[in-house]
Amino acid sequence: MLPPQANISISFFQPPAFFLIGIPGLEAAHGWISIPFSSMYTVALTGNCLILLAIRRTPSLHQPMYYFLSMLALTDVGLTLSTLPTTLGVLWFDHRLIGFNACLVQMFFVHSFSVVESSVLLAMSFDRFLAISNPLRYSAILTNNVIIKIGFTIVARATFCLFPVPFLIKRLNFCPDNYFLSHSFCFHPDVMRRACADITINIRYGLYVVVSTGGIDSLFIILSYTLILQTVLGLASPRERIRALNTCVSHILAVFVFFIPGITMSMIHRFGKHLPSIVHSLVAYVYLMVPPVLNPIIYSVKSKPIREAMLKVLKKKG
Repeated sequence: MLPPQANISISFFQPPAFFLIGIPGLEAAHGWISIPFSSMYTVALTGNCLILLAIRRTPSLHQPMYYFLSMLALTDVGLTLSTLPTTLGVLWFDHRLIGFNACLVQMFFVHSFSVVESSVLLAMSFDRFLAISNPLRYSAILTNNVIIKIGFTIVARATFCLFPVPFLIKRLNFCPDNYFLSHSFCFHPDVMRRACADITINIRYGLYVVVSTGGIDSLFIILSYTLILQTVLGLASPRERIRALNTCVSHILAVFVFFIPGITMSMIHRFGKHLPSIVHSLVAYVYLMVPPVLNPIIYSVKSKPIREAMLKVLKKKG
């Protein structure tokens, strides 16, 4: 008879790799689906890199507002690169396997960049509040050192919040025949539900991360814009009110583009377990791919200084 330790080691199983389905039910059309996906990745990487180059090469854009925009663009590049290799691997080459540890690493970066993006959007709302409510002291408060500290705090927050997640997954026992993931990348809710074990701790910690990051950030963004609106309504001239609000339009659109899919995805994962797998998959793709694609478009259309700086970069390259 085997000792208890041997029984435990035999009963505990983790798959050497996960199988990435891609888009459930549409596997036969992956070749065609790869065209819009490839286009979105190209737009996301090109647009955000152009914003970074434009801000770096234009001295007049070396201001707090555009430094925060650089953080947003850099985050979108990271978020795009986190899912690009496996997504295009599945769609282009039908390469569906990802190693267990590689999956945990990808999962960590996907969720970390999501938390960073939420935090950057909060910092940008604080920036707009200061610029409108206290324009005379705006540059004195948001110095380069302060912005650097904010950036490090954002990265540290995401790292500390997400650091336990891979280890919480690694402690779980998995079923030998349940290693199929419903996306073309590793997503925490999808991975943890492949386990044949009690995932209560994983669910509760995942909920804690969502509430303590995106939930709190969204509340503070709403508070910031409530205070901004009060300040704007106190301005005497209608033209000044419109000018002040126009500086916020791009950020408001970026907030909607990020948080609406995020809230939708959280609600579906919590209360939409009966929905088809393709719904979960498509909402996750929208949440992770649409903001990096739309943010450069929003800022290039709504911000004249950014648009002109990006055109100068393109002309120099041409």
